[in-house]
Order: sequence, then structure tokens, then C-alpha cells
Amino acid sequence: MTAATQDTAIRTGRITRTFIYLVLVLFALFYLLPFFVMLVNSLKPLSEITGGNMMALPQDWTIAPWASAWSTAQIGVEATGLKPFFLNSILMVAPAVIISTVLGALNGYVLTKWRFRGDTILFGLMLFACFIPFQIVLIPMARMLGLLGLAGSTPGLVLVHVVYGLGFTTLYFRNYYSAFPTELVRAAMIDGAGFFRIFWRIMLPSSGPIIVVSVIWQFTNIWNDFLFGASFADLDSMPMTVALNNLVNSSTGVKEYNVHFAGAILAALPTLFVYIVAGRYFVRGLMAGSVKG
Repeated sequence: MTAATQDTAIRTGRITRTFIYLVLVLFALFYLLPFFVMLVNSLKPLSEITGGNMMALPQDWTIAPWASAWSTAQIGVEATGLKPFFLNSILMVAPAVIISTVLGALNGYVLTKWRFRGDTILFGLMLFACFIPFQIVLIPMARMLGLLGLAGSTPGLVLVHVVYGLGFTTLYFRNYYSAFPTELVRAAMIDGAGFFRIFWRIMLPSSGPIIVVSVIWQFTNIWNDFLFGASFADLDSMPMTVALNNLVNSSTGVKEYNVHFAGAILAALPTLFVYIVAGRYFVRGLMAGSVKG
């Protein structure tokens, strides 16, 4: 290859990379535009929104809409803001994520390292549960919660999300553990290690990547869920997504768009934080169990 040809190839490569970066920047701006509109308008007085350009930066910066959405906005018949419902969501999400992740890890461990008759059928049924629409399970789930005395409570919502998310967490851990060397488990059995000792000392310490995947997936789905919260929660256990909907619909007369924007961002901040902190590990965890050997 001559020097001229090499220089041409280098210039072509730079032009190609520059074009790709420009396209990616345009896509990023396109997807970030709604967030930009929400953010700048949540920092404006209502008069600037109703009588001005929603794309413009605030002329009079204020955090009053955030304070109102958090603690003083009217939700339903009371002026409570989103603050108590944020705690409800935490009390619902934390145990549901932990329980579904632990049970999914145990299921994946059993279905790959402790094979038994009918294990493939059982896994197929659990996998089928991943594709059942939310709406189909509302009536039977409401009936079961009533029989268990958990209707309208945070433990009831935890149970609903654990049951619905168990198929996904089992799928993740089963695929991940299928690539784990079975010889290590057999060697531990020969040394006298039991079921839970093998799981605790061998399987779980090597499950970091898939645990991150399970936690991010479950946290995002449970935090953003609206249907189950609206169907099975009462005022004392209402999650933040339902409270946000009530906040928007409870406004009478002039709509307080700045408060609504602030409330929407407050409701989205936890999942945004999780993806910023641990999002790069999500794809790594998914790929960790995709190749065997």
C-alpha cells in the first residue's frame, strides 16, 4: 500500500467515524429532548409556560414546583405531595427485588445443577409466565390477595411483584448457571457439601454480573409499574407512579404543568440513577452467560 493510498484510507476512516458520531449525537438529542422540556419547565413559574415558549430556558429560575410536587401538591382530596408515596415505593421495591432475585438464583441453581424428572417442563411453564399480560392476572390475583388478607397493603404488592417477576429472574440465573462448570459442584458434593452450602459458597459468589441484571430489571419494572399499584393498593400503600397520576388528574382549573413536570422527574429519578450507576454492567451481565465454555 502506497503512502497516498494509506492517507486516503485514514481520511476515509475519520470521515466515517465523524459521520457515525454525528448520527449518534442527533439520536441522543432526539431522545433527550422530552427530558429537556420537562426539566426546564419544571424550573419555571407557571406564567412562563402558559404565556411563553416551552423550549426556552427559564427567565425566572425557581424550585417552587419541585417543593410543591414533593410535599404540598394536592393528591386526591389531601395536599400531601409525593413524599409519603416515595417511601411506599421504596418499601415495596426493596423486598420485592431482594426476594425475587434470591428465589430466581435458587431456581436457576436447581434447574441446572440438581436435575430432576420434569425440570424442563417446569422451566418451560415458568418461562411461559413471562409472557402473560398483566391484565389477565388481575382478577385471580385480587382473589388470592383477599384470601390471604393482603389486599390493599404493601406486603400484597410485594407478593404480586415477586410472583410476576420470578419467571424473569429464573430465566436469567438459569442461563447464567448453565455455563457454570458442573465439575465444581460435583467436587463439592464429593467433599460433603450440601445443597445450601454449595449455593452459598460456590454459586452465589460468582453470580455478581447476573445479580446486577436481575436487580436492575426488577427494580425498573416494579418502580415503574402502574397497573398493579392502581389495582391492589389503597391510599396508605399507594406507590409513587399511582400518586403521580393522581397528582396530574387532581388539578382543577389551570393545570400546574411545572408541578407536573417536576413530579414526573422525581418519580423517574430512582430508575435514572440506577441506570447511570450500574447500567454498563447490565449488558455485561446479560452476555456473561450467553457463551458456554
